[in-house]
Amino acid sequence: MQLRRVWLQDFRSHESLEIELDLGLTAVLGDNGVGKTNLLEAIALLSTLRSFRGAPTESLIRRGASEAIIRAEGVRDERDVLIEVALSRQGRTRVQVNRQRVQRTQDLLGALRVMVFAPDDLAMVKDGPAERRRYLDELMVVLDPRSASLQSDLDRVLKQRNALLKQCKGRLDEAAAITLDVWDDKLAGLASELTEERERLVAILGPRLQQSYAVLAGEVVPLEARYERSWSARSLGEALVDGRDDDVRRGVSLIGPHRDELDLRLDGLASRTEASQGEQRTLALAMRLAAHQLATDRLGEAPLLLLDDVLSELDPDRAAALLAHLPPGQSVITSASGLPEPTRPDAVVRVERDGTVALAPATIDGRVDDAPTGELGLSDRETTS
Repeated sequence: MQLRRVWLQDFRSHESLEIELDLGLTAVLGDNGVGKTNLLEAIALLSTLRSFRGAPTESLIRRGASEAIIRAEGVRDERDVLIEVALSRQGRTRVQVNRQRVQRTQDLLGALRVMVFAPDDLAMVKDGPAERRRYLDELMVVLDPRSASLQSDLDRVLKQRNALLKQCKGRLDEAAAITLDVWDDKLAGLASELTEERERLVAILGPRLQQSYAVLAGEVVPLEARYERSWSARSLGEALVDGRDDDVRRGVSLIGPHRDELDLRLDGLASRTEASQGEQRTLALAMRLAAHQLATDRLGEAPLLLLDDVLSELDPDRAAALLAHLPPGQSVITSASGLPEPTRPDAVVRVERDGTVALAPATIDGRVDDAPTGELGLSDRETTS
């Protein structure tokens, strides 16, 4: 899907904002603090119903407002698409696609596919393994929205198993052991499926990651991506039996895909601890570029690429390399200092401190009709999010 126009009402700092996007590269410029990142956050939320900044729903609603509304018009397969999302302070998230109510997050996934580059991406390399697992899981959902159900089911089973282990308080009686056997069986089945999906993804992603890093760094550096399981037994079921005493004693599940690692090595050295800040940032960008390339190849269309203030974190050579090798498709980039030469965006949007928006050039290809008027036509039924 390619977006043509986005409207925000009472989202974050924006009381009201309307923006048109080009089908190529749109640059969103403006001083720090005018809400450029908020705009990208709203666009990404249309895809997943989650903030890529990890913010709770209440913080997305402008102070003094009871709800925030995001609308976007676009085109997919030569057909017009309208996505509408309303966020309430009561925790309800209401969604419509072409005026038809969407009741589950899974039903929205795939309508708009988005890939986000943000300064916080550095955490994928520098922080613990949870960030790298999240990278893999989010990419799997982009490639196949059905993976979201597998991940959700696994999270639910893990929570139930951990709750039982905590209740045991270090001692496992017969009744608890029988119940734990049930959760172990469910966990082993779901976890094995997810782990195998992750391993296949890493194997396919590796060559693209190597290529993307070389483009950004301007040189070929040996890069290895290896998926490491948290158990060494032949199956997770056997590992859960072997590790049961430790789980009961600690009151938590110590092995499983929630403890696995994506090991990234540059020139044979662990990128998390041995790479420089510049190398780590380049690797984080390469991870996003590789994911975007894989998604484009698999889906036959490029996800919408959102680049939030990434240039400020790069040296001039790597910033120029990134912009020179942006993948084909629709992209939106934010910057407080403009874009370096010789970048030529297809459209420029300038956001002022008072929330007004100016377009330059004045004419943008693919303009759409005026925004829908009136209230958002959403029911009071809650969408699972």
